[in-house]
Amino acid sequence: MSHRELVVLGTASQVPTRHRNHNGYLLRWDGEGLLFDPGEGTQRQMLHAGVSATDVTRICVTHFHGDHSLGLAGIIQRLNLDRVPHPVDCYFPASGSHFFDRLRHATAFHETVELRPRPVSSAGALEAPGGPFRLEAAALSHPVESFGYRLVEPDGRRMLPERLAACGISGPDVGRLQREGRLTLPDGRTVGLDEVSETRRGQRFAFVMDTRVCDGVAALAEGADMLVIEATFVTADAGLAEDHGHLTAAQAARAAAEGGVRTLVLTHFSQRYPDLDAHLAEARAHFDGEIVVAEDLSRVPLPPR
Repeated sequence: MSHRELVVLGTASQVPTRHRNHNGYLLRWDGEGLLFDPGEGTQRQMLHAGVSATDVTRICVTHFHGDHSLGLAGIIQRLNLDRVPHPVDCYFPASGSHFFDRLRHATAFHETVELRPRPVSSAGALEAPGGPFRLEAAALSHPVESFGYRLVEPDGRRMLPERLAACGISGPDVGRLQREGRLTLPDGRTVGLDEVSETRRGQRFAFVMDTRVCDGVAALAEGADMLVIEATFVTADAGLAEDHGHLTAAQAARAAAEGGVRTLVLTHFSQRYPDLDAHLAEARAHFDGEIVVAEDLSRVPLPPR
């Protein structure tokens, strides 16, 4: 049975607060668990959220600033301590390979897990062995090299019962038609799959962290069922956002609206905002879909197909 949701482990930007841990997001996608940007404290947040080390099948790091990556050392050691039985693929900017290596081997531990580094050097499709989706990256605009990530599920087919009935197709013949694409009926007629079905669009998920407005943001957001995106500042502090390579809530919402996003998840909030009502108000002014202002340990289901 399909089970797809975002588990929010942390929502702070550079400095954590009493109520916001550093970054950390686990995307449950059926049998996969993609851990994005594990900052400090992610291992403990996983415990509070009911996420086990064995749930993690892939790790995606957007860039090597501490609030997005310092939790890697603990996560990697926990994977090994718990003897996770499956390989774990790790995606990160290739220019930060030395940071990844340092974090991976930060202290002594016994390696038991097949950890597969997959450095990202350019935008496009990434190698994702066994994944029921296509994993893509797009370059973002930040003081250090940064990539956003996007999951794209292949389109499928939805069978139309009324058309099947009109053609007299039922039982095992339905499965045969799906497998072979065409079916010859007892009266000699041939029915193609397109005649009794329609395209079922695959779901799309996008993850955008530290960046200014850029082409990469638009590419990742395009047609996403869920967009998880940083909204570090509000418009009153737009100068700070530009100077430090971040987005305002209004900019994030406009990207969602222009991309046709269904659910917008705002996160990565500066410590200067103890209250996030202004973030929500700004976003509502530019985006009329579902808006979630992320909170630590919250769960956000992907919208149904």
